[in-house]
Amino acid sequence: MAISMKSLYDWYRAMLRNPKYRWWIVLGSLVYLVSPLDLSPDILPIAGQIDDIAVLTLLLAEVSQIALDYFRQRRGVEVAAQPGADVPTVDVNAVAADD
Repeated sequence: MAISMKSLYDWYRAMLRNPKYRWWIVLGSLVYLVSPLDLSPDILPIAGQIDDIAVLTLLLAEVSQIALDYFRQRRGVEVAAQPGADVPTVDVNAVAADD
C-alpha cells in the first residue's frame, strides 16, 4: 500500500476544511510540532526539522486561507467553491441563434 505525498496533503487539507474536525487537526498539528516523537527525530540536524517545517507550512497556509475565506464572506465577496464541494449544477439546453 503506497501512500503518496499528494494524497496525504489532500487528506490534511480536506480535514482542515471540514468544520467538524478542523480544530482537532489544528491541535494535533501543534502537538506534533512540540512533541519529541516525530517521523524524523529533532536530534538529527537538518532532517529532524524538515518534517516540522512541512507541517507548520501546511498548517499556516490552510488556516490563513480559511481565515481569508471567512473575512471575504463577511464582507459579501463570493468565495470560489473548493474542489470536491457539493455544488449544485444547472442543466441548460442550448438553442442555435437564427441569422
